[in-house]
Amino acid sequence: MIRRRLLLHVGVLIAACLMGLPLSLRGQAARSMPARLSDQEFWKMVTEFSEPDGTFRSDNLLSNESGLQNVIPELLKTAKTGGVYMGVGPEQNFTYIAALKPAMVFIVDIRRGNLDLHLLYKALFELSADRSDFVSRLFARERPEGLSKKSTAQEIFDSYAHASQNETLYAETLKAVKNQLVGKRGFVLSKDDLDGIEHVYHAFATYGPDIQYTSTGRGGFAGGSIGGPRGGFGGRGPQVTYAALMSAKDVDGRARSYLASEESFAFLKKLEANNLLVPVVGDFAGP
Repeated sequence: MIRRRLLLHVGVLIAACLMGLPLSLRGQAARSMPARLSDQEFWKMVTEFSEPDGTFRSDNLLSNESGLQNVIPELLKTAKTGGVYMGVGPEQNFTYIAALKPAMVFIVDIRRGNLDLHLLYKALFELSADRSDFVSRLFARERPEGLSKKSTAQEIFDSYAHASQNETLYAETLKAVKNQLVGKRGFVLSKDDLDGIEHVYHAFATYGPDIQYTSTGRGGFAGGSIGGPRGGFGGRGPQVTYAALMSAKDVDGRARSYLASEESFAFLKKLEANNLLVPVVGDFAGP
């Protein structure tokens, strides 16, 4: 425990120091960072940096902050590109990463479920050719006709709005995800992690692009046409949907979600392919 916490704190200090350096020195630090991590190096970081699983009041599968992009224009005035990004939680990190373009990323969260969520995302980024393909896999919906690399996020999610979940695509994608992580990458995933990935994917496939922060309960799901390993759907509330988060704009009217452009998607895809987005379990509140 002490060793893992020390490693985690070292990571925090590295990130803080890099982001606080003058631009010229920060560039030198970024150039000294690895261009990629091997699968073994990545998994060693995930396992050795991580602490035991903690608890949180919800699954927290997506952000509940509709205005999360509003801070980006101001953030870009001080936080330059090429540093080390550290974040917590689900997909809102991708939107900030797409804007800040760091050289390396650590996602730290108290829940092991967040690590499983990011492993699912990692596999989907690596398997998907473009944004529309990614959305198709993420929500287990057949890709509608007419979408292209020039389509806006609004156009993409409008096209998927009436698409139904596809059980065959769900099963094929889940199998491909597990093969990508275990077969190709060689990550030693426990049964709990494999069940956790399936738990997360079942939620996205069941609710589709209308999934909200409150769509799932703390304990899991029940119901829906696609089978999953856990039980108990939670209540719903007036939260922002995934589709709305991806179609939102910042205070200047600029679309900045990670699915707003192929450029942003490609940046995340490259980070994931190079094993430079590392999810770990950690409790900043202390033991």
